[in-house]
Amino acid sequence: NMLKQILGKIPKMYSKTSGGDSNPSTSSFSNSKRREGTTRFSVPVDEALVSPYSVLNIGSYGQDKFLPAPYEALPGFRDVHSSEKQQLFVRKLKMCCVVFDFADPTKNVREKEIKRQTLLELIEFVTSANGKFNETVMQEVVKMVSANIFRVFTPQLRENKLVDGVDLEEEEPAMDPAWPHLQVVYEFLLRFITSPETDAKLSKRYFDHSFVMKLLDLFDSEDPREREYLKTILHRIYGKFMVHRPFIRKAINNIFYHFVFETEKHNGIAEFLEVLGSIINGFALPLKEEHKLFLVRTLIPLHKPKYLAMYHQQLSYCITQFVEKDFKLADTVIRGLLKYWPITNSSKEVLFLNELEEVLEVTQPAEFERCMVPLSHRISRCLNCLHFQVAERALFLWNNDHIESLMRQNRRVVLPIIFPALERNARHHWNQAVHSLTLNVRKIFYDLDPELFKACQIAFQESELKEGEVEERRASNWNRLEEAAA
Repeated sequence: NMLKQILGKIPKMYSKTSGGDSNPSTSSFSNSKRREGTTRFSVPVDEALVSPYSVLNIGSYGQDKFLPAPYEALPGFRDVHSSEKQQLFVRKLKMCCVVFDFADPTKNVREKEIKRQTLLELIEFVTSANGKFNETVMQEVVKMVSANIFRVFTPQLRENKLVDGVDLEEEEPAMDPAWPHLQVVYEFLLRFITSPETDAKLSKRYFDHSFVMKLLDLFDSEDPREREYLKTILHRIYGKFMVHRPFIRKAINNIFYHFVFETEKHNGIAEFLEVLGSIINGFALPLKEEHKLFLVRTLIPLHKPKYLAMYHQQLSYCITQFVEKDFKLADTVIRGLLKYWPITNSSKEVLFLNELEEVLEVTQPAEFERCMVPLSHRISRCLNCLHFQVAERALFLWNNDHIESLMRQNRRVVLPIIFPALERNARHHWNQAVHSLTLNVRKIFYDLDPELFKACQIAFQESELKEGEVEERRASNWNRLEEAAA
């Protein structure tokens, strides 16, 4: 009798054979939810969840050849109680770990659309979240993002030659066919990192050095849309996780070294420099020695590669930021530019002159005096360049009031060095624009200091006479050698 009483107190299990007439108090809220709202799916959600081959019960997924069956949509966040939303969020994350093959647009069309809609739901959930994300969620977020975005790039086979006058290095970039899905994953990652509900102290263990390193590797993507997202995400990670900042700077440094001194091939240098431009802008004063070394050992050597034009604008911004923060670095930067100055590449030389003007714009007189002799020699060679754009760009330096002021103050050093170049241009440069600009610069110096100008003119005429004598001696020596040989 006692045994019967104990058994009688145990609530009866819900059973399908009972026709649903069991006491509602014995069925949980989640059971009632399961019976509702799942009929619109071809396979009930519960069956998908408990199936040993379900997408939700597999730890890591590869391409769609391992696609578990069935791949069905889960209920929306509005269809479940608020207490179950985090759990459903995790289920949807696991579901999105399946990676499809986008090379063939006819494969798994329905499943791809289900996944895309699920990713959009995840974005909406993260954007409107009003409770801190726990560690389980963070772990699953990193798993899902990693499964989708981390991959090895297959380099495009391109020959370095001209075809129909078009340089293949400048052809259209390769666009990833999977981008419609990748974009949504990147958007989700960006929203998750920037969400106030993502605790930095907790999440730094999951967005760790390994994750950041793989993220940096993706910057070599040929798709500019992907690099744009990566740039924004890296900047947000740098801002949110202070503990990772030295590692991120060091890792980017190493990528730059590999690019400059080994491969000279990387698609994401401009994006890295954009992020660094913002970081340099936030450096505290006085600048740390580590940051000055970064300028000397990393940024200045980035002028060496032949594809400088691909990232020069961003590099020039970073360099100028350093000089603006510490004017004493102007001499170091100008000497660095002179060290890597191009000899045979005229278009690259124009870029150097553009950057030189930006640096001189923020250079103080004391720093200019330290480097004005080698700088004037370089400008002199540019003035005499037969490529008219180089000569013209060098002459445009005098259109800048600050630079002209520096030249005026130091005219006794600068003018004797550049006068021969000005004189030669005025006499016989083939380009009319260069000729007229040269006359303008000569007039500036003549009006400023006629005595110095005349002294330079006399010195130039004397050097010309000496050169004529040397030339005559050389010619007579050759004549004697030819006679002796005859």
